Amino acid sequence: MHTKKSTNITVTDVIIITTGGTIEKTYDEFDGSLENHGTSIKNRILSKLRLPYTNIHVEPLLSKDSLFMDDSDRELICKTIGQEAHKNAPIVVLHGTDTMAVTARYCFDEIKHLSIPVVFTGAMVPMGFDDTDATQNVTEALLAAKLLKPGFYISFHNQIFTVPHVQKNKEKRTFEAI
Repeated sequence: MHTKKSTNITVTDVIIITTGGTIEKTYDEFDGSLENHGTSIKNRILSKLRLPYTNIHVEPLLSKDSLFMDDSDRELICKTIGQEAHKNAPIVVLHGTDTMAVTARYCFDEIKHLSIPVVFTGAMVPMGFDDTDATQNVTEALLAAKLLKPGFYISFHNQIFTVPHVQKNKEKRTFEAI
C-alpha cells in the first residue's frame, strides 16, 4: 500500500473510481428528476469528512445508472481497476447497487493477481437526502479499503462481503452473503 510516514503518522492514499448509480444521482428541482450528471463525491461527501491520514484521489469514470450498464462498461471498470492497482493504493469503487455484485464478480473473475483491496459501495438513497446512506457507506468503504487484505469486497450498511459470495437483497434493500 502506498503510505507516507512523518513523525509516527502514516498517511495512506486511496483511489475512488466513480461510475454513477444512486449514490451520485442529483435532484433537478426544475423537472423533479434524479439523474447521474457526473461525480459530486468531492463536494458532497469528502469535503465533509475529516481525513487527515488519508489522501483521496478521485477518478471519474462513468456517470451511469447501473441498470443500464453492460459488459462493455464492466470491462472498462475492470480495466481501470487494473491500471489504478499499479499505484499500489487501495481502491473504492462507487457503483449503483442494482448490478454492483455483478460488476464486482466480473472484476473478480478477470483480475487474478490483485495486490490491493478493491471495495465496491453504493447507496439506496442519493446524497443530499436526509435519510441517505451514502455518507455512511463511503466512509465505511474508505476505512475498509485501508484495513482489508488484497481482494474484492462490497462494503454496505456496516458490513463487509467478500466477492463473489454476495448478492443484493432487494426486499431488505441491502446486501447479504451467499
